[in-house]
Amino acid sequence: KFTIMNAGGGFMYVGAMHDSFPHALEVSKMGYNAFALIYRPNYAYDDLAQAIAYIYDHAEELEVDTEGYSLWGGSAGARMAATLGNGDAMDYFGRPDIPQAAAVIMQYTGYSSVSRKDVATYACVGANDGIASWRMMQSRLQTLSDYGIATEFHVYDGLSHGFGLGTGT
Repeated sequence: KFTIMNAGGGFMYVGAMHDSFPHALEVSKMGYNAFALIYRPNYAYDDLAQAIAYIYDHAEELEVDTEGYSLWGGSAGARMAATLGNGDAMDYFGRPDIPQAAAVIMQYTGYSSVSRKDVATYACVGANDGIASWRMMQSRLQTLSDYGIATEFHVYDGLSHGFGLGTGT
C-alpha cells in the first residue's frame, strides 16, 4: 500500500520538514510506502495528480500496491488531498484509468467543499487553531457522514495550527 503526504504552507511554500516528512517516516515504520510530495505552490494540484499518476504507472518498479492508496495533508496539503481524493479528480487530470483514493487523512484545514464522490475521511484539528476552524472541519465531516461516507474527527484542546505529529504538545 502507499500514501502521498502533502505539506501545508498556504500555497506559498512547502512545509515538508515539519509536516509531510515526519508523517511519511512514521507511516513507513508501520510497513507502508509513504511518499512526501514537494510540489510547486502555484501548481500544487497538478503536481499531486502527476505524482499519483507516476506512482500508479511505475507501481511494479516502485514495488507498491496501487489498490487502496491514501492521500494525506496538513493545511493547504489537506486541501490538495481532499480535492484529489474526490471521485472525479483523476478524470479531470486526464487519467480516468487511475482509481480513486481509498481514504483522505487531513489535518487543520478550512477546506469545506463536499461531494457524494468524496472518500472515507479522517480529520483532526487543534481547538486553538486561528486559521482552520474546528467547527468548519466538523461540519464538513458531518455532511460526508450524512452522505454515508465513513469519517472520523478529532479536536485537540490547546493545540493551534500546524501541530504535525503532535510531538511535544
